[in-house]
Amino acid sequence: MKRKDLKKHINYLCGELLAECIAAASFTTGKDNMQDIENVVQGILEMQNDWISRLSHVEPGSTKLFFQKLREDMQKRTDEIVEQIQNL
Repeated sequence: MKRKDLKKHINYLCGELLAECIAAASFTTGKDNMQDIENVVQGILEMQNDWISRLSHVEPGSTKLFFQKLREDMQKRTDEIVEQIQNL
């Protein structure tokens, strides 16, 4: 997959996570829940910025390991965000 396509995939994934978070926010009430939702949204945005930044600065010579690590981090962090959204 090309970097350009991977960036589009990252943006799409983060957009979908934000949409799920907003949908969850529409069914919750209370100030504590809203703070939790804001924290999840902030985490998604930081995650997106981190992944795009990492993708823009690939170290030469170890690209295979770099992309393997990025894929593992993306899967792990996405699972964590989904779990947080489910617990709202």
